[in-house]
Amino acid sequence: MSEVSTLTTMQSLCRDRIDARLSQWLSSTDKLSPRLWEAMRYSVLLGGKRLRPLLVYLTGTGLGASLDDCDRPAMAVELIHAYSLIHDDLPAMDDDALRRGQPTCHMAFDEATAILAGDGLQSLAFELLAHPDQHNGLAMVRVLAQSSGPEGMVGGQMLDLAAEGQFFEGTARSLEERSANDPAWTQQALEQIHRHKTGALIQASVHLGALAAQAPDNIQQALIHYASAIGLAFQVQDDILDIISTPEVLGKQTGADIAHDKLTYPALLGLDGARSLAATLVDEAEAALSGLPSSLDPLRTLAHYIISRDH
Repeated sequence: MSEVSTLTTMQSLCRDRIDARLSQWLSSTDKLSPRLWEAMRYSVLLGGKRLRPLLVYLTGTGLGASLDDCDRPAMAVELIHAYSLIHDDLPAMDDDALRRGQPTCHMAFDEATAILAGDGLQSLAFELLAHPDQHNGLAMVRVLAQSSGPEGMVGGQMLDLAAEGQFFEGTARSLEERSANDPAWTQQALEQIHRHKTGALIQASVHLGALAAQAPDNIQQALIHYASAIGLAFQVQDDILDIISTPEVLGKQTGADIAHDKLTYPALLGLDGARSLAATLVDEAEAALSGLPSSLDPLRTLAHYIISRDH
């Protein structure tokens, strides 16, 4: 069996496992507000690649952890991801009507319910990690909080909004305006946005897997370097797909970045330049894995998948 086939099989197994556990965890039986839990279930179980849980499982089991050891951090990181998508789709943010080929949460329910569903998923993620049976649970809470908070994903989202000129009008120029005079600065600013907005949670996924396996610090640091590279590569590929893909394949509206006047890697570097950057980042990720156990080889394959995927 080829490495790609092996990864595809593992991805399917992990997706089935995480979906079953998330479905059970989000059961609406005897809950305080059935409508809230319905919105939470809708958003989490709508589908998706489950990339972040897969990273937890591949890293954790590759370092000797059991699948059971990885279940809670895998669920937690997916709940944070789902909450972020609910809030990103809101009218105050990206104002999207389609997610994974289905109406976004605020379209399927209403805006207030969507906000509360995102809030609920966020708190549930930390409840999962705080379970007394979870190895390194406190360290996991810290990693997930830092990666999803103002120094991570949320901070990156704010930088993204500021770059669009939605805030600080009159005192800060948009990235598009700045790029005309200083393209090098612009690429650094774009990287800072996406290393936080997208990359931080991907990095946390790998880190959580390493913590589940109670890996030594040197291995954790190498894996964090790997994850930092693939996190940015993932966003570069997302920017490319927003141009070359279709809503039917992507499961959401394409051309949204252009419609929102966002600066993207293809806009800054051209399609070929963006593809070249993604390939360079994969090389960096592979180099970070050098010397680590061969049981982590699926992470190498995953790095190549990230920049070859079509959705």
